Amino acid sequence: MIVIDTLAIFAPGLLGASVARAAKARGAARRVIIWARRPEVRLALADQPWCDEVVDSAESAAKAANLVVIASPVTRIGELVERIAPHLTAGTIVTDVGSVKADICRQASSSLSSTAATFIGSHPMAGSEKTGWENGDAKLFDGRTCFVTPTENDDDVAVETVVRLWRDLGSEVVTVSADQHDEIVAHISHLPQIVATNLGTLLDQRPAKWSHLAGNGLKDTTRIAASDSTMWVEILEQNRDEILRALQGFEDDLHHFRAALANRDWPELRTRLERGKSWRDSLRP
Repeated sequence: MIVIDTLAIFAPGLLGASVARAAKARGAARRVIIWARRPEVRLALADQPWCDEVVDSAESAAKAANLVVIASPVTRIGELVERIAPHLTAGTIVTDVGSVKADICRQASSSLSSTAATFIGSHPMAGSEKTGWENGDAKLFDGRTCFVTPTENDDDVAVETVVRLWRDLGSEVVTVSADQHDEIVAHISHLPQIVATNLGTLLDQRPAKWSHLAGNGLKDTTRIAASDSTMWVEILEQNRDEILRALQGFEDDLHHFRAALANRDWPELRTRLERGKSWRDSLRP
């Protein structure tokens, strides 16, 4: 285990607070400091046992840190990196938890290009429909995939440090390019959110009692429709092109399913149902 001397976490919502809790619980950092934009959040966090210090400014947190984890909404990550760039000490590593990577990585790397600090993108696949630091969990990353998205020019030691951090927090790390990451998550994360949301909006136009008559299948299928809408608008904006491609593929497949049903092509429907079941059965527990 590589123990981080001082780990700074910016904008601790669910993910940021979970990083802090896991780092303290697992001994991945000797000291955890936190900066939050809102004074009331800073005041509440000051009493938390998994937080060694709460600071009043992002700049002061940057100066003190060996590794910075930015857990803000995706639209603010690049802005925060640019803000703290002049205050980072040589060798400091900056990473994030954003669910879109290409634009963030390009902007962040550009902001740090004239410094001796390094940005390495990260994305732990460990979100929840719940939000807020109060819902942070030291076990949130256990067994979950975490993408790390280095570029060919990144320092090997910095990449290894970020990979080790996420492994120490319980994640299974996968390294891919930022562009590959955005294509993958458009299909395995963003598309499921859209499907769940649209199923919810469709049923919202039907009699309310229908939903009360449903079994667990509907609840399971639409669980993530309860996710924060502001966060998802930002994700849709940031990964628009890849999501549109994923949606096109889904629409094409749904069209073929509808055509098979309209044509009473029961063998084709059985093939599709069995293929879907086989895929679902292959998922890890």
